[in-house]
Amino acid sequence: MSQWAFVIAAYVAAGLATAGLVAWSYLSMRKAEGDAEAAKRR
Repeated sequence: MSQWAFVIAAYVAAGLATAGLVAWSYLSMRKAEGDAEAAKRR
């Protein structure tokens, strides 16, 4: 097996991990904004 297969697999894994982290951060941000808006209305 070529070493390039491992390089490509590493880039794919890093890309998926980055996309997951961005999605998780976005959802956490949306929840925090919703909580802040709810606290303002009280």
